[in-house]
Amino acid sequence: MTKLDILVSGQVSQAERAAFLDVFGKRIAEEPAESVRYAACWGPEPGLLAKLPSLEVIFSLGAGVDHLLRDPDLPDVPIVRFVDPDLTGRMVEYVVLQCLMHLRRQRDYDDSQKARRWEPRAMPTASEMTVGILGFGNLGQACGKALQAVGFQVRGLNRSKRHVLGFETFGSGQMAAFLEGSDMLVNLMPYTPQTDGMLNTHLIDGLRRDGPLIAPVLINAGRGGSQDEDDIVTALQEGRLSGVSLDVFRTEPLPEHSPLWGAPGAIITPHVAAVTSPKAMARYVATQLDRLAVGQRLENVVDRDLGY
Repeated sequence: MTKLDILVSGQVSQAERAAFLDVFGKRIAEEPAESVRYAACWGPEPGLLAKLPSLEVIFSLGAGVDHLLRDPDLPDVPIVRFVDPDLTGRMVEYVVLQCLMHLRRQRDYDDSQKARRWEPRAMPTASEMTVGILGFGNLGQACGKALQAVGFQVRGLNRSKRHVLGFETFGSGQMAAFLEGSDMLVNLMPYTPQTDGMLNTHLIDGLRRDGPLIAPVLINAGRGGSQDEDDIVTALQEGRLSGVSLDVFRTEPLPEHSPLWGAPGAIITPHVAAVTSPKAMARYVATQLDRLAVGQRLENVVDRDLGY
């Protein structure tokens, strides 16, 4: 390979750049150049990648690719999304933590502690609760297995109703049946035109109403564009949701004036559910390029029509 053939661009931290320099050394290009054959990026400036005439592959520095697909001038080359045990493990930690926080009413006990009040509360067991996972691919299934290990009942919805051993699964045409049996809903869906604003009043009101919780719980660690934030705030205020955990938002950082900050039962985190290790990202790109060098296929290539 020629020198300066990998461009690392977009919203990339110093730690991420340092990791790529450590792995690829002098092959890293600081600016668009004719010699660039591969781009590793997150949220690059629209039109930037079209300035690379020799571009062969685009690597997304994260699990999502909507930041790339919104570019109207995106070159017609393979897009590879990031899949790594490190990212999966971090997402599993986040999802299990949030389900347990709501199950065990931890925020209520936090309030009691601040007020120095000794207030035991009734709470269901995990085995009484059903967690529905929207987006039941590899990441969703890893979360499902961990939740089952804690005692939760788990069901999953994926586009094709693909059967997954040990789980009740639903297809996209069975949304109503999927929702009505879910006490907690975890969204891990990618952002596509079909998922835009889907976490709204209609979906919230389809969740189980007669379960062991006062009202259902919504957890979104997928994409901020999938949630209608006004609908979520209203559902919390009216008691149609007993709690939410939101890690992603339509505008990031979440504006100070957003009512989500003070909404009852809301847990807000700053897009940290599955923070990717810079070293893991650089090694992943290196592994994919090694595959190309010996004539093997790239892994985790995105279907542009599906958006993931």
